[in-house]
Amino acid sequence: MKILAVCGSGLGTSFMVEMNINQAFEELGVTDVEVSHSDLSSAAPGDADVYFLAKDIAESGEHLGEIVVLDNIIDMDELREKVRKLAEDKNLI
Repeated sequence: MKILAVCGSGLGTSFMVEMNINQAFEELGVTDVEVSHSDLSSAAPGDADVYFLAKDIAESGEHLGEIVVLDNIIDMDELREKVRKLAEDKNLI
């Protein structure tokens, strides 16, 4: 499964979210995912199976496909919960 962490502009925030997503999957023992990052203007449908976006840009990214909305991009507990739910929904755990 391919996941793309997307931020509004630049790449710093999305790179941080990418690293945190990788960490959350590692904690779950899931290894068959590929996580990368992009800014919103460069992200396109088909770049990934699932897109992680902050709440403030979620509406602008709805055209991408399946999205996971983060209310707080620095809240690791929220991220772990959403990664776990995604992993369960996709039968990865």
